[in-house]
Amino acid sequence: MDDRMFRSAMGKFATGVTVIASESNGETHGMTANAFMSVSLDPKLVLISVGSNAKMNKVIQESQKFTVNVLSGTQKEMSMIFAGQIKQEQEVDFGLFEGMPIIEDSLVSLACNVYDTHEAGDHTLYIGEVINLNLKDGEPLAFFEGKYKQVM
Repeated sequence: MDDRMFRSAMGKFATGVTVIASESNGETHGMTANAFMSVSLDPKLVLISVGSNAKMNKVIQESQKFTVNVLSGTQKEMSMIFAGQIKQEQEVDFGLFEGMPIIEDSLVSLACNVYDTHEAGDHTLYIGEVINLNLKDGEPLAFFEGKYKQVM
């Protein structure tokens, strides 16, 4: 199988859309990601996957903390900004939760400390211990076959 075929197969798995955010040296950084999952209830752990060459990888290594913001169906533009799909400069006002940057009005914002790290191929897997969360009602933004979808 080639890379394109593998990517197409992985695209058949519908996911939610998140923005990972963290702060280092006084600068806030965000990255759209759909590689996110819960890991454990006791302790409360989640996992994110970050490309080894991504700027976010260095930011999380330095800060040892991050937030996971599960986007609502009305936040497609926010996802596109942090995925680099909107090229013009956009000013994003981050909120703060537990001293960490969050995307306001997300369905969920999880504040996490890095619990463990694993190198896996061309990505770094971060297991985060959830120290607190915000939760809101609403419909999620989804991603399937390389396209945004709204769940009705």
